[in-house]
Amino acid sequence: MKEEIRELITLFGANICGFAGLDRIDNSPVGFHPKDIFPDCQSVIAFGIALPNGLAKVSPRLIYGYYNNLSVTETDRIALKAAKRLEDDYHCIAVPMPCDVPYEYWDLDTMEGRGLLSIRHIAVAAGLGTIGKNTLLLNRRFGNRLTLGAILTDLKLTSDSLSLSVCIEKCRKCIDSCPVNAIKNGAVNQKLCRAYTYGKTERGFDTVNCNRCRTICPVGSSAIQ
Repeated sequence: MKEEIRELITLFGANICGFAGLDRIDNSPVGFHPKDIFPDCQSVIAFGIALPNGLAKVSPRLIYGYYNNLSVTETDRIALKAAKRLEDDYHCIAVPMPCDVPYEYWDLDTMEGRGLLSIRHIAVAAGLGTIGKNTLLLNRRFGNRLTLGAILTDLKLTSDSLSLSVCIEKCRKCIDSCPVNAIKNGAVNQKLCRAYTYGKTERGFDTVNCNRCRTICPVGSSAIQ
């Protein structure tokens, strides 16, 4: 069953897919556990779609920002389509999760937002990678250029093997390249990062003014050499 589901989700457009039983997610904060959303959840399916290498080679202001946002919509589309097929094919319940917004938690003082689930950590539990120093998921093949999605289900699926860390122990490129020194002690100061990174053109189009911590990472093929 797992391989059939994995094949289905990759057929819908995902580049990687993995599975985690709830025993892998026991350390979720209160209110952010899969069972807080879907009490009958038994397993989580995590997947990711990779951004093209070319987006790491251009200014992030318009082109990267546009397609990064589009990848969020595409990831949610895959989650919805796959959840419907799972319910049809396996007579189960499947809950597609928004990969980015909307979410409830927001701290105005720190400008810290939290998704309904930490899909990065679910992806780690599903064997898709480990967390890098810039707090993004780091995958051996795709580096940190993955947009991640998840589906909760009452199917009992065995967990995939965990990934070994590919983050280079002594590497500090993402930390040292941050123009506002937002990456410290394994966390990102969202207030510093958001204020510097996001803006709008005079016409009102969204802009991304910095993605340096993402593109400078030497792991995977997205790094700028």
